[in-house]
Amino acid sequence: MAAYVINIITKFILRVLYESHSVEDITRHEADKVSTDATISCILDVIEKSKARKESKKITDSRREVGKFINMIHRYRDNMLAKIKNPVENGVLEIDPEKAVKMAESGYGEVEHVAIFDEAQRSWTHKRLAEYLKRGGTYGNKLKVPNFPMSEAGFLIWSLDQREDWATIVCLVGGGQEINTGEAGISEWINALNNDFPDWKVYISPKLTESEYAEGRVNELLRENKNVTFSSDLHLSVNLRSFRAEKLSTFVHMLLSFDEQAKNVYREFCDKYPIVLTRNMNTARKWLRDRAMGTERTGILVTKEAARFKPLAVHILPSGDENAVHWFLEDKTNTRSSNYLEDAATEIQVQGLELDYACLLWDADMRYENGEWHFYKFNGQTKWNEQNGDSESMQERRKYMLNAYRVLLTRARKGLVICVPEGNANKTVGGFWEDETRKPEYYDGTYAYLKSLGLEEI
Repeated sequence: MAAYVINIITKFILRVLYESHSVEDITRHEADKVSTDATISCILDVIEKSKARKESKKITDSRREVGKFINMIHRYRDNMLAKIKNPVENGVLEIDPEKAVKMAESGYGEVEHVAIFDEAQRSWTHKRLAEYLKRGGTYGNKLKVPNFPMSEAGFLIWSLDQREDWATIVCLVGGGQEINTGEAGISEWINALNNDFPDWKVYISPKLTESEYAEGRVNELLRENKNVTFSSDLHLSVNLRSFRAEKLSTFVHMLLSFDEQAKNVYREFCDKYPIVLTRNMNTARKWLRDRAMGTERTGILVTKEAARFKPLAVHILPSGDENAVHWFLEDKTNTRSSNYLEDAATEIQVQGLELDYACLLWDADMRYENGEWHFYKFNGQTKWNEQNGDSESMQERRKYMLNAYRVLLTRARKGLVICVPEGNANKTVGGFWEDETRKPEYYDGTYAYLKSLGLEEI
C-alpha cells in the first residue's frame, strides 16, 4: 500500500518543485523515512518478485536489499542526533559545526531533498520522544539526550531545515490510525509548522475535516498559517485497499461512531463487499476458505488487547519481520501462513498491509454497552478491568483501543467475517461461572449492535 501511494504522490511532488529546481535535483529524492509496515511490504515485494523469477532469496537478504533505499525513522533520528550539540541547552537544538554535513553530496539519508513519512500520524509526541531519549532508548543502551525539546514531527522538519537549498517532507496520513502510546496524529505536524517553522510552505487536502484527523480541527489549526495551500490532488478518496468497496472506510467510521446512517451506507456496497457475522470460529474459517481462490490470502485478526482467544484455537503471531513475512507469503500448506487460520495478527502487525479475505475476532476488550463503547484490559489472570476515568492517559488509551478496531475493520480487500464469540455460559455444580473471563454478557451487546447494522449472520 505504501509503495503504491508513493507512486501516486510523485507527480504532485514534481509539480510543486519543478518551477524552482532542476529536474536533475528533483529526481534525486528517495523514500528516506517510512514506517515498519512499509518495510515489511517492500520485503514481501522483493521476495515475491524473486519467486516469480524462480530465484531463492532469504528474508535477511531481502531486508538488506530493502535497507538500501528505505531508511527507518529510528535510524534516521539516530543519525541526526549524533550531529547535534549534546546536552541541549536552553531548549534549542544546534548542529555541532564539526559534524555538520548540509549538502546532498555527502550521501547520507538525513540530508536528502525529500523525506516520505508513511503513516505520519504515528510520529511520537514531544513527551514520548523526550522520555525515550532521556533514558537512552528502550534499554538505555543508546545515545542519551536529556531535555530534548521537540516532537518527532518537529525534529524531522528541523533536520531537513538544516539544508541550505531546499527540502520537502511528504506525510502520508491515515485518519484514526494512532494505535500506540505516544503517537501524536496530524495535529503534532501542524503545531510544529505553526510554532517553529512558519516559513515552510504547507500543501494539504481540504477534506481532512473528519473527527479522526486532529479531532476535526485541521482547518482551525491552520487558519492563521499564511503559507497553506489546499489541494484536492492530495486526497486519496477511494479506498485502494478495498477496491470493491469505495465506501468501506465511511461505513467503518459510522459503525464506530454510532451513526444512524451506517446501515444505509452498508446497503450501498454489500453486494460488492460482504461483511458477515458469526459466533463460531470454525464457521468463520469455513467462510474464508470457501471464498479464497488461487493465491488469494485469508487470515485472522485480533487487537493487541484481545486476551481470551486460546479457547477458540487461535494464537497470536509472534512479533518480528520474519514471522510477518512468513504469515503473508507462505502458501496454504505451511502452518506459518495466514491461510492456515491459526495465528492471528494484531493491528500493529498488519497496519499498512492487507489480506484478500479476513476474519476479525472481536474479543471482550471493546464492548457495546448501553449505546456506548466500553473498553477493558485483561489483567492476565482472572478478570477484565474497565478503562474508565478522565485522565489524559486514560482518554488516550481508549482512543488507541477504538482505532485498533478501525484498522482491523479495513484490512480486507474483498470481504470480511466478524466473529463475536458466544463466551462460556456454563456453570459449575456449585453455581459458579466455569470461565468468568468469557461471560456471554461480555459479547452479546456487541453482536446485537453489529447485527442491527444489517450484517448477514452465518
